[in-house]
Amino acid sequence: MKVKIRKHEQLLIALFGLMTIINYTLQQLGFIPVYISGFNEYLKSHPNVHFNYSAYLLLPRIGVVLLFMFSYFWLNKITIPQIRRNTNGSFFIYAWVLIQVLLLAYFLAIGVNFATYYARPAWNNYADFRIFALLGYNEYPLTDLWAGFDRALICLAAYGIFATLRELVIHRIENSGSKSNYRVLIANQISSSLCIFLLFPALVLSLNLIKDDANYGAYFVFIPSAIIIYITNIYWLFPRLLNTSNNIVRLILTLSICTFLCSFPFMGFLFHLGININVWPINWSIQLLLVTPITWMLYQQKKDKILELRGTKIALSKTTADLQFLRSQINPHFLFNVLNTLYGTALIDGSKRTANGIQMLGDMMRFMLDDNHLDFIPLSNEISYLKNYIALQKLRIQDSEEIDISEEFTIDNYDHEIIPMLLIPFVENAFKHGIDLNKKSWINISLSCDGKRITLNVRNSLHKVDANDPERKHAGIGLKNVTERLMMFYEGQHELNHSSTEKEFIIKLVIDTKAPKS
Repeated sequence: MKVKIRKHEQLLIALFGLMTIINYTLQQLGFIPVYISGFNEYLKSHPNVHFNYSAYLLLPRIGVVLLFMFSYFWLNKITIPQIRRNTNGSFFIYAWVLIQVLLLAYFLAIGVNFATYYARPAWNNYADFRIFALLGYNEYPLTDLWAGFDRALICLAAYGIFATLRELVIHRIENSGSKSNYRVLIANQISSSLCIFLLFPALVLSLNLIKDDANYGAYFVFIPSAIIIYITNIYWLFPRLLNTSNNIVRLILTLSICTFLCSFPFMGFLFHLGININVWPINWSIQLLLVTPITWMLYQQKKDKILELRGTKIALSKTTADLQFLRSQINPHFLFNVLNTLYGTALIDGSKRTANGIQMLGDMMRFMLDDNHLDFIPLSNEISYLKNYIALQKLRIQDSEEIDISEEFTIDNYDHEIIPMLLIPFVENAFKHGIDLNKKSWINISLSCDGKRITLNVRNSLHKVDANDPERKHAGIGLKNVTERLMMFYEGQHELNHSSTEKEFIIKLVIDTKAPKS
């Protein structure tokens, strides 16, 4: 999925321009009244001045609209894409962008100046010339060829700030990880709803269909509230609330508060128009009793797609097939390595170390058969498995003086529950890439846990892959799959960072145990 905010915005501007031109044309044809009293008064006091309304009123205004649209689309189709493509930060690109902005500002200024010379909006006190007024009051056009340049530059700079924020939002949405598609869906829904919301009154105004300001006041109070409630309910409230609670009282209370918070702020618009704001209970009731049930029906139609993109729907195929596949990757190759280790140890030492190794292996086998297939297990079970894994790996490499393995466990709270086999992949990865029996190697493992978070730090040396090392022939569940499991079970509750140099790989995992699981 792609973010369509730019396309929706450009469509909105194009339709705004088209409707403005239609409005000017209907004024010229006499279907819509236009304020020309100022012109008439001026012409009475200047009988020698001849003024052609068609040439001096219609065409200049259309020309200025086209000027602004040309500048807008130049920025969005040429200038801004050049900035996006300038990934290496070339100074010449930025300089060329600045030149384009300056030229566009002057092009706007001289164009409006030229149109002002024919339209003479000052004679009409700039009534029906709002676009001209953006570049300032110009009573003597073309006497100063730089008139309006500063304001045109300010307009372009203001839009540049808006466009920068827009691009940052788009970049953030497109690079938001596993939920990027869901956030793209929400962003597109918001931008399309905003376009429709703004286009409707623009169309009504351009055709002069409604003249009572109270109707516009009702529109700008009711519709924004409905749009916000629609977005909030469908993409946040319903997926979250209905998957965490079956309490109907809580559901109704939450919906009531949500509709109130979404509808009440727009009451200030009615106050601005001088309309009694005591009508807000009516708006709130409509949003709660009419709009909310409609959003519920729409949500039911889109539920599967929304939950799939949102990532909260962990379907049976996902939990069973994916997780069982990941677990099946762990068992065979790991048992193969352990058995080889025990075999070598038995040849060297006889019974004691072999017995300890077999006991640890038995504990790990019980973990795999019992705990490994649960959704959540006690943290103590995961740590026991982790310690056994490290101990067995030490048996394999203990005779090498070139290898240094250290581990530190600081556990202040064992009451937490986590998903099984969450910590071991990071340690497995360290042994896989950090150990070379013939070179200086090290692994440092640190695990701490308190009442708020679980923190795992792993540092290991890096070596080139040895094709004869059986540990490196198996990928384990891999960091990519662990990342997917973290996003599945701990989205918004974890932080995973890793870095590397030529000689060392570092990874840090922090899980917030206080945040509620989604």
